[in-house]
Amino acid sequence: MHRHRPAVTVGIDLAASARRTAVCRMEWTGEGAVTAEFVVPPTDADLLALIRAADKTGLDCPLGWPSGFVATVLAHHQGVRLPAPARFEERADGRAGLDPLRFRLTDDLTWKATAMRPPLSVSTDLLGVVALRAARLLDALAAADVPVPRDGSGLIAEVYPAAALRLWGIRPGRSYKNAGPESREVREHVLGSIEEGLGPRLPEQIRATCLDSHDHLDALICALVARAVLLGDTDWPKTADERAAAVREGWIHLPGGGLGGLR
Repeated sequence: MHRHRPAVTVGIDLAASARRTAVCRMEWTGEGAVTAEFVVPPTDADLLALIRAADKTGLDCPLGWPSGFVATVLAHHQGVRLPAPARFEERADGRAGLDPLRFRLTDDLTWKATAMRPPLSVSTDLLGVVALRAARLLDALAAADVPVPRDGSGLIAEVYPAAALRLWGIRPGRSYKNAGPESREVREHVLGSIEEGLGPRLPEQIRATCLDSHDHLDALICALVARAVLLGDTDWPKTADERAAAVREGWIHLPGGGLGGLR
């Protein structure tokens, strides 16, 4: 994609219900300017229409389940012997890899690339409920002849806001996702760092919404990472194993460049 071509990206902080889902739409002009707005699609049909109309959507939700988990549950359901236990490659610091029944290959690689705590498990955490909704959305797109490859090469790319912030050099000392004035101060810091890297100050309404709601701040970050995916500035699967896993399990797109390059 030519960097100066106008484009639209959408960021979705998906929740199990439409009421708690936060959605940010960003327009990137050919002159380096960017506009942002938060939208409230009342139904899944409206959300899908927004995705279809965008050049790229960043979705904060796993697009699949760990292959080892799927194989184990299927074997148990069929009453046959479970597959042999497996594990990821050892970490460079000598500690054992993550349990592949709980985490996908992309989760493990993200953990190693960012030195953060592991992403939430889609198979053994409440995140699984949100992933079920995502699977329904992907199926609805496929039924409308809109292919959604789970590696991010289609309209939707899986993103992880916390990891993106870290790779952009934004490392708040405390969580921005709690309630109360302290977390609001952290969101102010995160937002200010994004503005410093991206360019001009965001509109006041966007700033106010992000300061009030960590879900909307995440949706904004998702839209920014979607822009990075569109520009080819994220890490894609490199090995045959990574490419095969991404097709089944999904693939977290981690930004490889700075915020300034998104404009």
